[in-house]
Amino acid sequence: MSAKTILITGCSSGIGLDTARRLKSLGWTVFASCRAQKDCDARAAEGFAAPQLDYEDPESIARCAATVLEATNGVLDAVFHNGAYALPGPLEDIPAEGMRAQFAANFLGWHDLNRHLIPAMRRAGNGRILFNSSVLGIVGMKYRGPYVATKFALEGYADVLRMEMAETAIKVVLIEPGPIETDFRKNAIKQFKKWVDWESSARRAQYEASLLDMLKKGGSSGVQWPASAVTDAVVKALTASRPKARYRVTTPTHAMAIARRLLPTRALDWVLSKG
Repeated sequence: MSAKTILITGCSSGIGLDTARRLKSLGWTVFASCRAQKDCDARAAEGFAAPQLDYEDPESIARCAATVLEATNGVLDAVFHNGAYALPGPLEDIPAEGMRAQFAANFLGWHDLNRHLIPAMRRAGNGRILFNSSVLGIVGMKYRGPYVATKFALEGYADVLRMEMAETAIKVVLIEPGPIETDFRKNAIKQFKKWVDWESSARRAQYEASLLDMLKKGGSSGVQWPASAVTDAVVKALTASRPKARYRVTTPTHAMAIARRLLPTRALDWVLSKG
């Protein structure tokens, strides 16, 4: 294959889909993977190679990696880890199984896929590994604990992987978006309904008074940026001869990075509690 090749996860909608379409328009060969087969079928109808990948299913990870490496003759230029979801709610109400599922989908599956792809990148002497993190990998916010925990873990993981890959030609990059217009909140509510027994919670009155409504709205009515803002950063990370370790996307991400660096912990807690 003469075109640059990339595997993007989570291409059913939002950031993954926007990035896949942009890179395809720029001449990349894009493997646009999705968790659900119906979404893979939709991407295939657009002309993408669309292998199915569910980060919570090790067999699908291995199968997707094998399919992509076979199609590229073992030379994959980049992977953009993007597929993820949130399980909202107070941490005391999150069952351990829900937390395990969150880490499988947002962190452990990403590591599993890397283990399949890095050997091929080493043999090819080239590769870029991009991780879609979040402003919530920089600061934590109430009622987003499981997602925050996975993104904080991802930030540390990427830092270590970047240092370990420094002796190779494999580049490791974090993309850190703030509020983006996607179906993310809608999907988060599905997870809340699946895992959280709020009616048995010590916070039941709080849920009924405001928390249920807040969780449905995502806790913020502020400005949201289009998915294309993240795609812009991904393109820069893929095409720069020496990519940055981090690409921060949206004003809130830049602001929170500064606040994290400058404010005392209690002051930062107060700022974050205001939403």
